[in-house]
Amino acid sequence: MLSVVRRRFFVCAGLLIACSLRASSVSLLPSSSFLGISPQDEKYYSAASIACRDGSKTFNRKRLNDGFCDCPDGTDEPGTSACPESKFYCRNIGDAPQLLFSSRVNDHICDCCDGSDEYDGGIVCRNTCVKNGTYDLNTGGGHHSTETKINSINMKDKKIKVDLEDFLQNLEGLKIITVIELASFMVVFFLICRRTRVRMRRYLWRS
Repeated sequence: MLSVVRRRFFVCAGLLIACSLRASSVSLLPSSSFLGISPQDEKYYSAASIACRDGSKTFNRKRLNDGFCDCPDGTDEPGTSACPESKFYCRNIGDAPQLLFSSRVNDHICDCCDGSDEYDGGIVCRNTCVKNGTYDLNTGGGHHSTETKINSINMKDKKIKVDLEDFLQNLEGLKIITVIELASFMVVFFLICRRTRVRMRRYLWRS
């Protein structure tokens, strides 16, 4: 009787965990399937059956931005971080559009000036896009100087974002190398320990 109760308890617990994981994964998906897609590509993604750009396979509309990487080149996940090869398109209406690495989506850093890359609720990004890249100030003679300063600030901010993305990509590469080195060290350590045990057993057996 007790084993049956335990079995039912574990089944219910498993179902609850699965439901909570499913709910959390759904909340991480974009509200629109066209999020992260440039306006020029919307027609391409509007077909019932969509081909991966590398020609490897096709997928249907339901698999677009569903959080699972189907295409090796990331064609099916332009709006999520599921595919490492995909790129997220920031529309940045009123400012310059921008392409981000998929690793920058929902990383709790506001990369797009319209905040579209952070939609999971982990951080609130204000829309800081400026109309035509400048503030529309009608202040007479000071207008051009203010406009020039703002343009200079925007260019510096964009350069800092690009440098930061390059640094983070290099850091991810270093993490992969570190993990490989650590795994190699653990394998070598295991082999040494095993060899030492075998020698100890032989020594004890002889003595």
